[in-house]
Order: sequence, then structure tokens, then C-alpha cells
Amino acid sequence: MKIGLFGGSFDPPHDGHREVSLVAMRALGLDQVWWLVSPRNPLKPNAPSQDQARRIAAARKLANHPRIKVTGVEAALGTTYTAETLRRLSERLEDVDLVWMMGADNLATFHHWRDWRGIAATVPIAVFNRPGLALKALSSPAAKALARGRIPHAMAAKLPEMPPPAWVFLPSPHIPLSSTLLRERRRTS
Repeated sequence: MKIGLFGGSFDPPHDGHREVSLVAMRALGLDQVWWLVSPRNPLKPNAPSQDQARRIAAARKLANHPRIKVTGVEAALGTTYTAETLRRLSERLEDVDLVWMMGADNLATFHHWRDWRGIAATVPIAVFNRPGLALKALSSPAAKALARGRIPHAMAAKLPEMPPPAWVFLPSPHIPLSSTLLRERRRTS
């Protein structure tokens, strides 16, 4: 079994989340993608957020795909940070090939995440392009530090079975949507 783990606040969930998941299933040969709807984002302590149950319900409605599973696993595990969540999931899912999924915006700031090197050492990582962020992401401190583990996007299907640290930058989808943009639109309308 190969599972992509796609974490975030999903505040609100949007078509870009779904599209990234569909691309990940095709490009990486994933059996499932799990959306890990976080209780809160430690890097954005003042970010507006609906309660987690409402965000999970909205994400399930949007996902609408038998191979996209929407979860509140971080709340269930009592974890706050991705590194801790991935360690706990890796222990529980020993026979599953896990892949962490993130947008290029997250790779650009990955070096600020708690134990980002531990994340890269725990599971392979798939990075999805975001408009205007490819250069910033690929020249980030984390991308430079992990350069030896980068594989060409033509080999993306091999990523789930590769030992970490391994990562791929996928040039598509190129989605202009973001939850931050949608929240901003809500505030100004």
C-alpha cells in the first residue's frame, strides 16, 4: 500500500487540494491520499480557523473521491508538529509506503519547520508547484540541504518506495488557489 499524506489546516479546503491529490495518485502511483486536517498550525498561531470538525466535514464534501481519506489524525494522536505525526504514523503503518505531500510554498519555508530534517529522514517528500514559487522553493535552504536526495520528476512513481531522504519536485499542477487567498477574499467581500 502506498499512501500520500497531505497535511494542512484546510481552512477552507478548495479544488487545488483535490487536484494535487489526484495528480499525486497518478504521478506517484499512490493507492490513497490522506488529508491530515490539523487542529492548528504552529507556524500561524493567529491564523483564522473554523473548528476542526467543520473543516473536516467541508474537506470530505470537497474531496468526494473513494481514494481520498479526510482525517483528524493529528488530534487523535495528540500531535502538533509534522515530524512527530510522521514518526507516530510510520510506527503504526510499518508495511505502508508513506509520502509527505507539500506545496512549493511550504518547501520555501521548510527550514523553519520543527525538525524538518527529521521529516525528510522519515518519509520521502513530493513537492507540488505553486504559481511563482518554483525558483524560491528550489533555491530554499531546505532544497539545497536535501539536494542529493532529489530525483527527476520523470522518476516520481519510484518515490514511495525510495528510502528517505528522497524528494521530487512536480511541475504540475500549477494551481493559483490557496486557503489564505480564499480567507482574504471572504474578509474583503
